[in-house]
Amino acid sequence: VIGYLGMRITGPTRGIPKRMFAISGAAQVSAKACTSLALANGLSFPVATLAKSGKMAPVMMGSLLLGGAKYSVREYLQVAAIIGGTAIVSLGKKKKAGVSSSLMGVTYIMMALALDGVTAGFQKRLKVETAKAGVSPKPYDFMFWTNLFMCATAIVISLGLGEFTTGIAFCSSNPEIFSNIIKFALCSAVGQSFIFYTIANFDPLVLSTVTTTRKIISVLLSIFLKGHALSVMGWSGIALASSGILSEMQAKAMSHKKKKDDGAKSH
Repeated sequence: VIGYLGMRITGPTRGIPKRMFAISGAAQVSAKACTSLALANGLSFPVATLAKSGKMAPVMMGSLLLGGAKYSVREYLQVAAIIGGTAIVSLGKKKKAGVSSSLMGVTYIMMALALDGVTAGFQKRLKVETAKAGVSPKPYDFMFWTNLFMCATAIVISLGLGEFTTGIAFCSSNPEIFSNIIKFALCSAVGQSFIFYTIANFDPLVLSTVTTTRKIISVLLSIFLKGHALSVMGWSGIALASSGILSEMQAKAMSHKKKKDDGAKSH
């Protein structure tokens, strides 16, 4: 709804390839479904978090294979530092006794990571195709069409799993949950406005960097605001991930400065 309103206000872009949006949206929500199924099938939360922290790797792979992207050695090293640092932070946390991960759960989380790669690849390809067609989708175009196909795919998945009617029955018998769903949806819509701005204007790997960086910031906020402790191993992971993030920020700043200098010389 927010995507549609934003698209009407900013003006919808004509001639955008809906098929690419459909594949990207379907892959994105399917990845979320696989993550939930992984947890439901016995995968421990720390293992799921650790696996999803490394999604920058399949995102990069998907962009390379499906989107025709090219990355420098520096970018590979930055991704390795961020993934490695986030993994160390996750491993540095104490695991609960008696928590194990099933084979089915591991299978689902691997499927989720593969779908993350497919999503990134088609997002990259979508931008290439729109550029060829001479159109430039706005952030709310991305938000509306992606969420529309995500919603349709989610309904199909829930019907296939037999969870659509049980979900509605649960909400009907617990009406107080609707206020929480509305709050969650509003917060998600506001957050997605920024996410789809990033998708519309930057590489999918940049988006993955942003969402992975958010995990590091969440850990730091948890430490400083709630008094949670972090081991030496955890702090070393934060340092490693931060070095990758800072290196990427420096590279982007240098690239931006070079473009400005080249533009000034041409004038």
